[in-house]
Amino acid sequence: MKKLGFIGGGNMGEAMIHGLLVNRVFKASDLIASDPEPARRRRLARLFKIATTASNREVLASGAGALLIAVKPQIIDPVMDELRATMAAAVPPRAKRGAGGRLFISIAAGVTIARLERGLGPRARVIRVMPNGPAMVGYGMTAMVRGRIASRADERFAMRLFGAVGEAVALRDEAMLDAVTALSGSGPAYVYLFAKALVDAAIADGLPPELSFRMTLQTIRGAEESMRQLKLEPAELIRRVASPGGTTEAALRRFDAEGFSAIVAHAIHAAAERSRELGRGA
Repeated sequence: MKKLGFIGGGNMGEAMIHGLLVNRVFKASDLIASDPEPARRRRLARLFKIATTASNREVLASGAGALLIAVKPQIIDPVMDELRATMAAAVPPRAKRGAGGRLFISIAAGVTIARLERGLGPRARVIRVMPNGPAMVGYGMTAMVRGRIASRADERFAMRLFGAVGEAVALRDEAMLDAVTALSGSGPAYVYLFAKALVDAAIADGLPPELSFRMTLQTIRGAEESMRQLKLEPAELIRRVASPGGTTEAALRRFDAEGFSAIVAHAIHAAAERSRELGRGA
């Protein structure tokens, strides 16, 4: 693919554009993005020197062989209707069979491959992708599943795109993407929530706000790096930190009494269920 188009230039689109340019996967002249908000278009053009437009049709007419659909799931159906109709009109009458065989990579949460293929036409090569927010700082976690007629080469292309903003994995079972959405897609917000709770509690116990925030960030970073480097199960790492009768054990007992693990499980389940609802257009 020598040219890539973005349908939607929000935060995730911006993160992708930044990663692709920094890692020299594409040149600025090879990217084009559409967005209905003038401020977003101006920002993308100013930061990255890429072509921007208010028209999805202009992105299609740019010659981009692949299009990354980065719009909210609540508005994806009219967007797909427009894309399908525009490309069908551009195909000679004898060949009018849907989306003209282009590659579509969708990051719309919960929107299934079947819905994408139905919305974009029978010839659309579709890959459904679930990235997450840390892609904006190069530490994303992305999972993807290719549709019926998308090729392995298409999958490798998508892996290369999302590898520019973190780690990426290809899955075979689309049903797993609802759990992926609940874990890595929504997961950063859970970490932010836990971090806020730590900061607030430390302030309440007497630490200055700035110091509480600094210590919380370094504690989370250190714990993450320990898991990566030591390669031990979380339960073993917990055991090593929680000395019998000590402060950590006292805190862990309180977590257990308050049902911390059950709260996390219920939250993950709620997010996965909402992903399934979005897939049904709810």
